[in-house]
Amino acid sequence: MVQGTSSDAGKSMLVAALCRCLYRRGVKVAPFKPQNMALNSAVTGEGGEIGRAQAVQAQAAGIAPTVDMNPVLLKPSTDTGAQVIIHGKAIANMQAGVYHNYKNVAMEAVLTSHARLVRQYQCVIVEGAGSPAEVNLREGDIANMGFAEAVNCPVILIADIDRGGVFAQLVGTLALLSDSEQKRVVGFVINKFRGDIALLKSGLEWLEKRTGKPVLGVLPYLPNLQLAAEDAVNAAQNHVADDSRLTIAVPVFTRISNHTDFDMLRVLPQVNLVYVPPHTSVPPCDLIILPGSKNVRGDLAFTREMGWHQDIARHLRYGGKVLGICGGYQMLGKLISDPNGVEGPPGNTPGLGYLDTQTVLQREKQLTLSRGQLCLCANGIQPAVSESVDVEGYQIHVGETDVNEATCFAILSDGQREGAISSDNQIAGTYLHGLFDNTSALKTILAWAGATVQVEQSYAELQERELNRLADMSEQHLDWETIDSLIGCI
Repeated sequence: MVQGTSSDAGKSMLVAALCRCLYRRGVKVAPFKPQNMALNSAVTGEGGEIGRAQAVQAQAAGIAPTVDMNPVLLKPSTDTGAQVIIHGKAIANMQAGVYHNYKNVAMEAVLTSHARLVRQYQCVIVEGAGSPAEVNLREGDIANMGFAEAVNCPVILIADIDRGGVFAQLVGTLALLSDSEQKRVVGFVINKFRGDIALLKSGLEWLEKRTGKPVLGVLPYLPNLQLAAEDAVNAAQNHVADDSRLTIAVPVFTRISNHTDFDMLRVLPQVNLVYVPPHTSVPPCDLIILPGSKNVRGDLAFTREMGWHQDIARHLRYGGKVLGICGGYQMLGKLISDPNGVEGPPGNTPGLGYLDTQTVLQREKQLTLSRGQLCLCANGIQPAVSESVDVEGYQIHVGETDVNEATCFAILSDGQREGAISSDNQIAGTYLHGLFDNTSALKTILAWAGATVQVEQSYAELQERELNRLADMSEQHLDWETIDSLIGCI
């Protein structure tokens, strides 16, 4: 099990690296995260919802993701509440105190899923959540040491040296663990090191002497690592070409979800992708994309509070394009109704009014993998069947959207008309997450936005390249003799 001294210490990355290294050796390996709190999620083949990081780790292991890889997913909808997803299905919205009392039930789901994976695979690599040293969350813990003690697995502790204070992170975390938990920690990994390793040697020797535990590796900082983020928005972008042809702006909602939709845009040198933070105006651009949201009515109110609705109106007056994805699609319509209080107090919220649609939030969440033919095109003229462009993605939403008189965004393989395009071809909305991961659809949408852009590789190919790059680095810098003895499946 990989646990971290803090959030974003490198747990997800290290689990992905271990999975890919073992997969390349021919080991049948699977990732597992007992409990994940994240707004970036993925849909599995059986129609369940799991954390995005576990889907990436499954790809690293060369297998399809399943709900057992992340049996408990928490999707925050407010500062104190979250939607609780068990074995891929949403069961309730709970406040933090209520969920704390629910952990015993959640632990049963965790242990059931772990046992199934252990029966199916030679090796299961487990990822913790946050830090095991959160003393206020120790009671009933199912995400870190509580789970490790329940299944009796060894723990590697990883820390991010780029944050500073790495020795305090490791020693302090260890000191806050119980005696049995301290014994369970078999070694340390230091992540994101830059500089001369010789200057770190004395510190490593001190750490090993102080704790009696080995350093299993010092992983160098990997610039521009393009792996899907577990939750936090990564605004970093590869080099933007001097002749960049397209500027795309994405307002960052308070509950922005599945912003991994834009990962492919971040790596295209001819696209300048700009995340617009709160209290900042949307800059001049060619395309505004309204992303998904875990609290659509709340984020629609936030959009108006930030003045982004005025920025969108000005952008459209100057001929710019607007695309809404999932929650952003719902916002572009005339009305969002929540009669059952799915995302908060029951009520109605007027939409931005650009699409002739109305959305009603339902208790049942729709989770599907979708593919079909894209109807969007640069000139607004429907393409002939022979010229149709493939599109694929996944849907995660509780909204049921009625489309009145509008061209659909795509026709899915089951014949369903999905999404909507305005009559003037300036505005489009869709429920399809991941639509930029398909090269043909990506190029078509960017052409609609105003530019012909070269795309040298698909998103799947990009992820494969980055996973192998991560594994190559890990093969070189980890103590595999010790790790192999811990895993016991080589």
